Amino acid sequence: MSNWIEVGKLEDIPRLGSRVVDMERREIAIFRTELDDIFAVANSCPHKKGPLAEGIVHGKKVTCPLHNWTIDLESGEAVAPDKGCARRYETKVESGMVWINSAEA
Repeated sequence: MSNWIEVGKLEDIPRLGSRVVDMERREIAIFRTELDDIFAVANSCPHKKGPLAEGIVHGKKVTCPLHNWTIDLESGEAVAPDKGCARRYETKVESGMVWINSAEA
C-alpha cells in the first residue's frame, strides 16, 4: 500500500511560502523555496508549538513566527543553539503536482 498522497499543484504554493494540509489529524506545512525545492514538516515548532507555516522561509530554512527559532527544512532539526526537531515528511513533484509521503520520516 502506497503512503503517497497528492496535495496540490506546485504553482499553488508561493515561492518562499507555504501551504498547510490536514492529513490524518495532523497539520503538515509544505514549503517552497526560491529554487522550487519542496519540503514538508509538522506545522508545529518544537519550541512552543508555533505555526511554522506562518514563518519566514529563507534558503532551506524557516523561522518560527513566535520566538524566532530556525528550523532546517531538510532535516526538521532546530538550528543551533536551539535544540529540537519538527517531524519531517518526504515530498516529490511529478508533472507539476506535489506529493507527500504520509508515513513518518
